[in-house]
Amino acid sequence: MDKDQQQEAQNKKQKTDEKEEFFQPLGQQAQEGVSYTGATDAEGHSVQEIESLCMKCGKNGVTRLLLTSIPYFREVVIMSFECSHCGFKNSEMQPASKIQEKGCKYMLKIENVKDFNRQVVKSETCTCEFKELELEIPAQKGQIITIEGLLSGMIEDLSAEQEARKTQQPEIYEKIEEFVAKVKSVLLGSHFPLTFILDDPSGNSWVEYIPGEPQHKWSQVEYTRTPQQNVQLGLVSADEVAQHELAASNTKDRNPTSSGFISDQTDIENFENEVQTFQATCPSCYASCSTNMKMVNIPHFKEVIIMATVCDRCGYKSNEVKTGGAIPDKGKKITLKVVNAEDLARDILKSETCGLTVPELHLDLTPGTLGGRFTTIEGLLRQVQEELHDRVFTETSDSMDEATKTRWETFLQRITDAADGKIKFTITMEDPLASSYIQNVYAPDPDPNMTTEEFVRSKEVDQDLGLTDMHV
Repeated sequence: MDKDQQQEAQNKKQKTDEKEEFFQPLGQQAQEGVSYTGATDAEGHSVQEIESLCMKCGKNGVTRLLLTSIPYFREVVIMSFECSHCGFKNSEMQPASKIQEKGCKYMLKIENVKDFNRQVVKSETCTCEFKELELEIPAQKGQIITIEGLLSGMIEDLSAEQEARKTQQPEIYEKIEEFVAKVKSVLLGSHFPLTFILDDPSGNSWVEYIPGEPQHKWSQVEYTRTPQQNVQLGLVSADEVAQHELAASNTKDRNPTSSGFISDQTDIENFENEVQTFQATCPSCYASCSTNMKMVNIPHFKEVIIMATVCDRCGYKSNEVKTGGAIPDKGKKITLKVVNAEDLARDILKSETCGLTVPELHLDLTPGTLGGRFTTIEGLLRQVQEELHDRVFTETSDSMDEATKTRWETFLQRITDAADGKIKFTITMEDPLASSYIQNVYAPDPDPNMTTEEFVRSKEVDQDLGLTDMHV
C-alpha cells in the first residue's frame, strides 16, 4: 500500500470516528451516569440509561434513550423516563433529523375499524384534527402512536377532572360526558367515514400509507411555511419577520424598477435562450438568495417558466414549473397508453394542481404530490419510485412484517419495470387548470394512443383553487 492509499484509509477512519462521536452526544453529556441495558432494536442500536432528575418529586429517576428509525419515515430518538420513588412515568419522541424545507399536511379517510390502527408519527409541533367530530388536538409532546391511541389519550385527558367538574361546573361536565361517549362509540365503529388531518410545519410527522389503497383515502401535501410558523420553529426571530414585513410594505406601492436588461427587440439580450438570475428572499430564513429562471416554449402547448431557488444560509431549495396565460374555463384530462420504450421518452409537464393515476401499477398521485415537474414519463416514474422508497418505504425497518415488506417490494418493482419499458400501462392526468401536458409525437396530427378531453370544474374545486375569490 503506497502513501496515498494509507493517507486515504486514515482519512476514512477519522471520518468514521467523527461520525460515531456525533451519534453519542447524549451519552457524552452524562458520561458518568450512562449504562447500557443490553436491549437493542433490529438494527443493533443500543438502549442507553441515564440517571436524571424527576420533575415531580425532585429525586433521581432513570431516562432510557433509543436512537432508531421508524418504518416508512426517518430517524428518531425515543425517550422514556421512570421514577422509582414516586412512580412518575413519561415517554416522548423527538425527530433526529433536521427541520424539513417545507411543512407537511396529511389526510386520511378512516372508513373501517382497521384504519384506527394506522401508525402516526407526531412531532411536538404537529396538530391533529378529526373533522366530523369537530375535534382538534393541539401541538403537544412528540409521540409514536396509532389513531386509536390519539383518541384514547384524548378521552383519558378529558375524563381526568370530571369528578371535580361534576360539582363545580355541572353543565361543562354533561357536555364533556356526551362528547366522550360519542368518541367511544366512534372507536367501536358507529360512525364512518372520518377525516383525519395531520399538519406539521416542521415536516417531521407522518401517517402510515398502505400501497395500493384508493386515491381518495390517503394524501400528503408539502407547503411553504408562514413567517409566524418560522418564528414558532425558531428558524427566524420575530424582529426579522417584522423588518421583512416593513420593507415589503414600503416597496409595495412602488413602480417596478429597471432590471438592467435591454428591453428593445435586439439580439443583445435573448431572454428565451438564456437563464436569468435575480435576487430573491428565502421564504424560510428571509436571507437574500438567488433564483434562476428559464422560459421554455413547449410546442403545441404554451410557454412555461422553470425556476430554481437555493439559499446558501439555511440550505433551502425549491424547483417550480409555472405555466403562463389566463386560467381556462375548463379543466383538462389527458390519457396516454404507453406501449413501447419510445413512449417513455415523451416530455411530460405535471403542474402542482394535477392528479396522476396509473391503474396497472395501482399508483395514484394526488394534486400537490411532487409539486410541478417537467421531465419525461420515464423520469417521472423514477422520481416517484425514489420518493416512495426513500421517504415512505424502508427495507431494513425493524417492525415491518413480511407481508407488508413483500407488498411494498412488489409495488416498487412494478414501477421500476414500467420505467424500464417491461410493462405496458395507461397514464391519466387530470388538471382542473389545464396546465399539464404530455408530448404528442404525431403533432400536428392526432395521437392514436392519446385522448384529451375537457371537463367543467365543480364549485368545490373552484373554491379550493381560490377562483371564487377572484373578481375581475
